[in-house]
Amino acid sequence: MLYLRDAHPRDRWTTGLDETAAFWLQMHGGFRQHQTHMAGLVDAWRGGGELSALHRQLVPALQAFLQHLDGHHRIESGQYFPMMRRIEPRIGHGLDLLDRDHDVIHAELEALFQGGLDFHRAVQSNAVDAADRAERLSDVLARAQPLLLRHLEDEEDIVIPLIQLRGLPH
Repeated sequence: MLYLRDAHPRDRWTTGLDETAAFWLQMHGGFRQHQTHMAGLVDAWRGGGELSALHRQLVPALQAFLQHLDGHHRIESGQYFPMMRRIEPRIGHGLDLLDRDHDVIHAELEALFQGGLDFHRAVQSNAVDAADRAERLSDVLARAQPLLLRHLEDEEDIVIPLIQLRGLPH
């Protein structure tokens, strides 16, 4: 699959991108920003912020992130990847890898959902272990971040050049 990246390397992704490729990068940029935002909220709390502020800001941010990413992966695996496999059969093993990544990431999304739910319930019930629940959630966030970032880069290295070189049917 390196032939795709070699034919259209990242340093050429700044201008003249196909509309779909530009949108794809915009979506991925949104996921990166969302992760940075959530990590910042956790850092502010760990730096002496209020647990209630963390709850008020992190739970809705996490919910939006999870919904957005899950929907994005469903569209990729259900529509885009099969279409790309037909357009360029040589990348089939790369798409298989990306689909397996989706499965691994989905397990992390489930852990994030459960961690967020546990934290929310602990805060709502004034549980004495609410801060511990926040710590556990922040640990899951930290564990999931590098997995997702690596996946986004791998996916972009396949998808963006393919779209630029072959296009996608509308």
